[in-house]
Amino acid sequence: MCKGLAALPATCLKSAKDMKHRLGFLLQKSDSCDYSSSQGKKEKMPSGQRVSQEEVRKWADSLENLIHHDRGLAAFHAFLKSEYSEENIEFWVSCEDYKKTKSPAKLSPKARKIYDEFISVQATKEVNLDSCTREKTSHNVLEPTLSCFDEAQRKIFTLMEKDSYRRFLKSPYYLDLVSPPGAGCGPENCKRSHIHSLDCNSNIISRCA
Repeated sequence: MCKGLAALPATCLKSAKDMKHRLGFLLQKSDSCDYSSSQGKKEKMPSGQRVSQEEVRKWADSLENLIHHDRGLAAFHAFLKSEYSEENIEFWVSCEDYKKTKSPAKLSPKARKIYDEFISVQATKEVNLDSCTREKTSHNVLEPTLSCFDEAQRKIFTLMEKDSYRRFLKSPYYLDLVSPPGAGCGPENCKRSHIHSLDCNSNIISRCA
């Protein structure tokens, strides 16, 4: 057998060595990819954990409880998006972020951005405000303070509280979360076609920040 290898041309022996080297490299790369994939799955698992039933039930007590919880806010935003009215909660979140502004120099540009996006008649996501509140808010933005959007924010909160919030509590976006884990497919559960999984790191929060 050794004589047979010795009789082979040098180019053939070199090609065989190169092929062996490449195979070894590919095997190592495959193992590395499998490990990275398994690590990625492990890291994503915590985000799939469901919020406690006790916490979910508190969301039905008030809209304030709902939208001050990350998961609740994400669920409500998803519901409003399904109704093509997500601008209301996005405006509310933007106002909350605005009131946390510490630098006076940032008030004016942030106020203008909120106004252009939600208040202006030509706003891309215009919210439903009465003419009086809209005019007052427009005036406030000229010399912005931390409270210049307070009245408009209250109006939109009340609008959501009386309208979309009540529908949300009767929708699968809430009912699928409040159902006890492992519940059977009873008459009520069978009406819910799917469960909406929610991520704590909702895009709405990062986008409006």
